[in-house]
Amino acid sequence: MIWENEDARLALLELVSRGTLKRRHSQREIYDTLAALPWTRLTGRRKEIALVEERRESLVELIDRVWPEWQSVLADLNTAGLPPTPEGHSRLRDMKRATDIPEELPERINRRTAASLVATHSKASLTESRRQALGETAPTQDGSIRLRPPSDLSARTPKGTIDLAQVAAILGEVSIPERALLDDLTFQGSIRAVLLIENLGAWRDLPPPPGWLLAYVPGWDTATVARLLDRIEKSIENTPVIHFGDIDPNGVRIMLHLQKRIPDLRWFLPEFWFDLTDTTAQRTVWPQDLDLTFAPTRVRRLASQGLWLEQERIVLDPRTPDALEEMLMAEPFNETI
Repeated sequence: MIWENEDARLALLELVSRGTLKRRHSQREIYDTLAALPWTRLTGRRKEIALVEERRESLVELIDRVWPEWQSVLADLNTAGLPPTPEGHSRLRDMKRATDIPEELPERINRRTAASLVATHSKASLTESRRQALGETAPTQDGSIRLRPPSDLSARTPKGTIDLAQVAAILGEVSIPERALLDDLTFQGSIRAVLLIENLGAWRDLPPPPGWLLAYVPGWDTATVARLLDRIEKSIENTPVIHFGDIDPNGVRIMLHLQKRIPDLRWFLPEFWFDLTDTTAQRTVWPQDLDLTFAPTRVRRLASQGLWLEQERIVLDPRTPDALEEMLMAEPFNETI
């Protein structure tokens, strides 16, 4: 039934208490229903109706039946200085939940745990007011980044030092969680370059040049890699960062997204890769609104042909390690490539 919907009941509350009701996306169904009744009239303002005062008694009878507690809720809203709207009611509930938050919280908690304390459920968004309810506690994403480290790389935190290369020699890779990166982790050793790789198979199977750190960056999940690069920059200055992904519309968007976080990012686009277009390229549609003015000519040409290249095809190509080494001599990515 429509009255089981809280936003529908709040529409009645707003109409009873304010005498008017605005049409909102979350209340569009009940708004249209009320607008069609003789209880309301148009106000002359866009998407707004008003209560016909002669019909107030009928509306009050309705809200008494479907929401017996409405007067108590309205009193709480008025006391808190909040409007009788979905946003106001949500804020009221947040304020009430905030009184039940434990007095002592840890320095950091996962954003889902945080949301469960200050919002309706763990999947709710953490608005600014909800973050403020947490006090000094910082919500975390708690992502982690999978790495294939070079042979002499270690990580040090206040809790100790670990040889990342030794762990990788046994397990094949290492994973660093966000909280370690937030806790002043530093790297010891040398990193000739960092290679960000979009797809899992390519990251796992690419033979890395000596001294390179390979980081798996799946799609848009770039928050943790940004923290990683920040720690690398603080530990080992002037380390080149190179991106290697598919040459397709999404790959271009990911490249640009990463470049906003990493202004000196370089783009791995070896010439021999484009020589494989006739035999390995696949058909796709490049959106007309995708800005490619920044891209190298060979990428724009691929787009004009409606083709794309997947990175896995050249992961084991014997020319790839040398092409990566050549990237160390290249300039950071810019429009002149």
